[in-house]
Amino acid sequence: MQQFVIALLKDHLPENYYYHNYLHTLYVVAKAAEIGRHEHCTEKEMELLHAAALWHDTGYVKTYIGHEEESCLLAKKYLPGYGFNETDIYGICEMIMATKIPQSPKNKLEQMIADADLVYLGTSDAAEKATDLFKELRSLNPSLTMAGWNQMQIAFLSAHHYFTQYHSERSEPVKQAYLAQLKETAA
Repeated sequence: MQQFVIALLKDHLPENYYYHNYLHTLYVVAKAAEIGRHEHCTEKEMELLHAAALWHDTGYVKTYIGHEEESCLLAKKYLPGYGFNETDIYGICEMIMATKIPQSPKNKLEQMIADADLVYLGTSDAAEKATDLFKELRSLNPSLTMAGWNQMQIAFLSAHHYFTQYHSERSEPVKQAYLAQLKETAA
């Protein structure tokens, strides 16, 4: 299944998706697994979390705005072929929808994927990944300026919070330092 999804993303995403690409998906898959292990998820929970992480951004092959809904449509189409039943697919789609901004996870697995999707905000790679996202957004909206982007980041980071204790403790301090750096640059 992972090979299929990665090939789908590689073959169908526009070249200007510098952030939302197969590398981001692999990153989210790895981070979701890390959180799942830390949270002592069952084998079944890990399987569902893995599937949701894999499929969470597949909708970008069809649309930018509303990609989460498209990701769910693709998951519903293909997941039965990988042995997932209707209940599994419903849960996977709920996890995918929990990554929609603003995030609003309703259970433990949704919280984990929400954190996995944005964990980069609290890493030493935050600025580099933000640059990729800026390039992507600017390719879609050429009027976006670096100053405007920095203001968007400051507002987003100020409102964002991690849902799992693991990342509240581990990533929040790094994210706050990145936010402080952005505010200093913008001043």
